Amino acid sequence: MTEPDLPDVCVVTHPLAAAGENATRSLLDVLSAITSVALVTADLPGDSEIRENRELIELTRKGSGDTVLVAATRFLLNQLRMCRVLADRDEEVVLFYGATSYLLPILVARALGKTVLVEPRGDVPLTLRLNWEQRLPAPLARGLAGAVRALERAGFAAADGVVTYTPSMARQLDLHPEAPDVFPTGARYVRTDEFAVEKPYAERERVVGFLGRLDEEKGIRELATVARTLPDDVTFRFIGDGDLREWLEAELAAEIDAGRVELAGWVDHDDVPAQLNDLSLLVLPSQPTEGLPTTILEALACGTPVYASPVSGVPDVVREGETGFLIDSREPSALREGIESILDRDDRERISENGRALIEREYSFEAAVERYRAILRQYAPPRSSEAEGWRRP
Repeated sequence: MTEPDLPDVCVVTHPLAAAGENATRSLLDVLSAITSVALVTADLPGDSEIRENRELIELTRKGSGDTVLVAATRFLLNQLRMCRVLADRDEEVVLFYGATSYLLPILVARALGKTVLVEPRGDVPLTLRLNWEQRLPAPLARGLAGAVRALERAGFAAADGVVTYTPSMARQLDLHPEAPDVFPTGARYVRTDEFAVEKPYAERERVVGFLGRLDEEKGIRELATVARTLPDDVTFRFIGDGDLREWLEAELAAEIDAGRVELAGWVDHDDVPAQLNDLSLLVLPSQPTEGLPTTILEALACGTPVYASPVSGVPDVVREGETGFLIDSREPSALREGIESILDRDDRERISENGRALIEREYSFEAAVERYRAILRQYAPPRSSEAEGWRRP
């Protein structure tokens, strides 16, 4: 049920891949619980449930492009399309979710008298730089990424407020968590009824796993070396698909035949809770490009401790020795030693319980709704003086 005192929200995103679609759907779920919400986006997956459940304005189905030139052209065209759409919208608040470098529509929305919030999903300039360095000379890749970062910083400065997932993420983005226009505990949530402890931790085998895209950014090559060198009583399971799937099959053929390594392949999101419930430890040696991977929250909700790189918002959730463990080095030998040390601990069941408790307390749907309610209240239009007992927060 929406609350009439809160402003309506128009969410604006860049072209959405599957992971971005899931995060955006979660955000829309939270916002729609308290106010009216519409989505402006591009290239939404055809089977997305957003199409049926939310008001949608789709700018194009062409995606972001396969080359830098095409991507830059579509980036500019999408901004122009966004400006035209925003000029016709009635929502008082425009929330740029992930699209934090879309400076032109940010400025246009401000000029139209709308409240503008920006919410980064991760370190987009770094992600782009890493991708571009595989196709372009390194100086050019760094220069282009630097330009995107400058646009993003200008967007932060032009907006009325910036929402980040956690205080650590705010600091990584050079934002002060205690600044009045920074909201450092932006709502993320896990469907705690679906992602729950189905298999008691004490009954789980010594299965260590990775869940996500099988590509360079996720440290898959390092994990392959780790999987080959773990003790015989430990099974390493790769859950997901990607460019390195065939490489893994060839590189770890002997270990797969021996049953010490498993390639589960792509799994439907509905089957992810069962996979997480079968793990004793989830390992995510990611590069510092993501804000707060949803997989980490889902694992903790399933009572599965996480061993993850301390990037962006991760240390605020993966708390060393309390809900999980932080990776000091992505070197295979260090990762292997860390995994073996964790599996030898006698307090892993307590850590499993702590992780679930953290999600229920801070990352349930109800907690997420309360956080966004508090944010939007700061931008609600003043009520008439006759509104008894009302005070602007």
